[in-house]
Amino acid sequence: MNAALDSETLKRRAGPEAADLAQRLRSHTRGEVFFDASSRGRYATDASIYQIMPVGVFVPTCTDDVASAIHIARDAKVPLLSRGGGSSQCGQTTGAALVIDHSKHLRRILSVDPQAMVAEVEPGLVLDALNAALKPHGLWYPVDVSTSAQATLGGMAGNNSCGSRSIAYGNMVHNVLGIDAWLADGELAHFGPVDTLGPRETRIAEFVRGLATQHREQIEAHWPKVMRRVGGYNLDIFQPQSERPYTGDGQVNLAHLLVGSEGTLGITERLRLQLSPLPKAKVLGVVNYASFHAAMDSAQHIVKLKPTAVELVDRTMIELARANPAFRAVIESALLGRPEAILLVEFSGDERSALLRQLRQLVELMADLGHPGSVVEMADETPQKALWEVRKAGLNIMMSLKGDGKPVSFIEDCAVPLQHLAEYTDALTEVFARHGTRGTWYAHASVGTLHVRPILDMRNDGAAKMRSIANEASALVRRFKGAYSGEHGDGLCRGEWVQWQFGPVLNDALRAIKREFDPAGLLNPGKIVDTPKMDDASLFRYAPGYRTIALKPHFDWSAWNVQNDPATERISAPGSGGDNTGGLAKAVEMCNNNGHCRKFDAGTMCPSFRITRDERHVTRGRANTLRLALSGQLGDDGFTGDAVKDALALCVGCKGCRRDCPTGVDMAKLKLEFEAQRVARNGLSLKARLIAHLPDYAPLARRLPWLFNLRDRLPGAAWLSEKLLGLSARRGLPRWRRDTFRTVAPSLSLASRAEVLAAVKGVVLFVDTFNNCFESENASDAVRVLQAAGYAVHVATRPDGAALCCGRTLLTAGLADAAKARARELLDTLLPLAEAGLSIVGLEPSCLLTMRDEMLVMGLGQGAHKLAEHALLFEEFVAREADAGRFALPLRAATQAIVVHGHCHQKAFGAMPAVMQALRLIPDAAPSVIETSCCGMAGTFGFEAAHQQASMQMAELSLLPALRAAPDAIVVADGTSCRHQIADGAQRKALHVSRVLAAHLKT
Repeated sequence: MNAALDSETLKRRAGPEAADLAQRLRSHTRGEVFFDASSRGRYATDASIYQIMPVGVFVPTCTDDVASAIHIARDAKVPLLSRGGGSSQCGQTTGAALVIDHSKHLRRILSVDPQAMVAEVEPGLVLDALNAALKPHGLWYPVDVSTSAQATLGGMAGNNSCGSRSIAYGNMVHNVLGIDAWLADGELAHFGPVDTLGPRETRIAEFVRGLATQHREQIEAHWPKVMRRVGGYNLDIFQPQSERPYTGDGQVNLAHLLVGSEGTLGITERLRLQLSPLPKAKVLGVVNYASFHAAMDSAQHIVKLKPTAVELVDRTMIELARANPAFRAVIESALLGRPEAILLVEFSGDERSALLRQLRQLVELMADLGHPGSVVEMADETPQKALWEVRKAGLNIMMSLKGDGKPVSFIEDCAVPLQHLAEYTDALTEVFARHGTRGTWYAHASVGTLHVRPILDMRNDGAAKMRSIANEASALVRRFKGAYSGEHGDGLCRGEWVQWQFGPVLNDALRAIKREFDPAGLLNPGKIVDTPKMDDASLFRYAPGYRTIALKPHFDWSAWNVQNDPATERISAPGSGGDNTGGLAKAVEMCNNNGHCRKFDAGTMCPSFRITRDERHVTRGRANTLRLALSGQLGDDGFTGDAVKDALALCVGCKGCRRDCPTGVDMAKLKLEFEAQRVARNGLSLKARLIAHLPDYAPLARRLPWLFNLRDRLPGAAWLSEKLLGLSARRGLPRWRRDTFRTVAPSLSLASRAEVLAAVKGVVLFVDTFNNCFESENASDAVRVLQAAGYAVHVATRPDGAALCCGRTLLTAGLADAAKARARELLDTLLPLAEAGLSIVGLEPSCLLTMRDEMLVMGLGQGAHKLAEHALLFEEFVAREADAGRFALPLRAATQAIVVHGHCHQKAFGAMPAVMQALRLIPDAAPSVIETSCCGMAGTFGFEAAHQQASMQMAELSLLPALRAAPDAIVVADGTSCRHQIADGAQRKALHVSRVLAAHLKT
């Protein structure tokens, strides 16, 4: 067969010229085929510094699709690149090839044998999903990488991943029993123990054995002896060099040759995995150190206590975690004073008493080493789990540094023997200082593999510094007899160092293995052998000539428009970063592609990905689309074009990424900017106008509710509204009513402005349009509850007595200027009350929290920040006042179970604990939170015909099943959209927390 086409030829063919390849894939497979610029751009990057546009993207639905794609691509002489979660940090999953994304459909658990502790899985299965299925059997797959929520087993095998507990369980290669993989010629081969191989596989084994025998002396001389060596191919399977052999019985397993091969030898069809018993108990000791050197020096002593993990968190990571609201309380619970570093030392096993003895031994050891009183003991698993989540987010936390300088991955997993760890880290720190930067350190102190990333600006002199630092770091690795590639693979940033590590003779042997498997170079070319230089700037995400388009943003992004000092990490003043989009582009570029948004646990982020598993509909994919558009890679009008519109179509504005994304990508706010730019360019639809101006015609609708409600009463009207406006006929709209809150307010003994300012216990209630016009009981009951607790309640209005509005509907419609005017009006009314020390309390999360979020970037001055300080949700006010001993209510005991669904914005702003605290004021109440993402209604999203199905799919992920499982419980949901979704999907009436408290008031 002829060799694959070179990358330049492929790049030229990667547009319309690839139509034949795309057509053949569509004709002969059932998979999804993407050859458009935006789709290719989303797959052009991983979590590395590189970007290479693929020829196209193929998402197979079954193994037959993969087999067909291999044959089609081979005939077209187009390389193939297998991809899982796309979280590789060295560029393994970037290339001018046809990318095959296994993660969407090829994710089945094919079999589990609990007695043999063996599982067989497809390569696209995510590690956390496997372990969730294994837990009932008392088993787990112990290669617990920090990206376990998004890392696929196929990708982990391709990298030879390791994880925090490799000191106890080994690397991926130690836990793989077999791999079935397609070879480059399309044959499906079965790799396992050499005495079980078929004819083709036996020939390969003999070939590799011959190479190993021929180069025995070279292997002995040049192969690193540390366990954490993942560079090159595992040529030493016939004469293991690691301190931990590949197998426990000395048997040779040919599957281990494929582990760590980065998709260059075969395309995985399935994996057979060795499982382990799930530990019955765990304890954690967090050792606080006054110096980084002391932490590194003590690791060699700690491992003698036989822990299952010893993980480092340095001062930089500690401070960045403290700056993140999602992590602050957790990290602070582990600190004693202001340590320069902490080590997380875990002991696990079956007997808790034995583990507690080990924890005591750790305390004694630290005292012996001169660190008495340095250990925070965590015997309970709940705080342990929370702290491990912070550690697992370490990479993303480090990448949250604002400015063009970022911690760069290229020497981040060099491994050295433990006795040299302190000396190595000291020397490398000096290297960084000589180049005007510093490193951020974390990870696996137990095995001498520390993830260290010097802060470099890859748009300026970062590449030159990267080369110099790599040269000096490699000399240190050789001096201390370590491995240059210890966990994250070779890819593009370490591929050229394979020959440095093993020498030219063994490098030729590795090249011979590649030729034996893939003579035409079709499988992920340019990785491990015949690689480009790591500092080939043409392959960088921010390549020479990278520029952003000129754009005047509607909102203030200056907080992102900054630069940092690599040596001190000090951030320059807002607006000083030189971004010609005012900081918008830099906010988008905060996404480092690690894929944390692809997780499926109980967090909020990212509901659209959970229902589609589509890279276009995840925060990372959207950020990449925006970055491509803002840098002109999607055309001159890319930012307001259809590619960005399509990518944002299913974004429900949940703000989950605002909280859950460790690098702070706020897609909801970015979508508001896009909508404002697009409306300014293209105008507004009739439907959007009707929604945007709902608060303006609300007074008329109150007077004529029968007319405005005809859509849901008149036969055919709902159908017509779907055809003309795009509003789903399967949804009823909120019902207008005459008895709005404003009509009943005179009967509620409300305080005047003067009275509330004079009151000992006064509070201002902001009644939004939705609770005023559609569900006035929520506001009325809020007044009753606050008055029962002894508060003078003032309901703020405009000077003419009209209702106030936060401008939320205008914002989401893209009418930025009108929204700013509405916000200014709100600020002018409420600021004097806030400056007087009064709390501004709201009922609808999306409206009240606009004061704490979007209003801060509307150019409203410091007054907006003052108002934000005093703006509280009803439940937050109740919880705060109760904590202060100022809130006492005469409440009846609860007689029903209470289940709570949190509004996305409540979760994003950390308000859910306050909801639970408010409900627990009710005697005998035991409220439970439904672990959900977005309910799917999301303002008007679920009312739109184009989104109705997606809306219900989001609801069915966890919310609706949980409600069906609790048919007699009171359902609490503070969001008006959430309550509507629950009514439509579960035929249940959900209540605002104010109504639940009011219902339990003693009369």
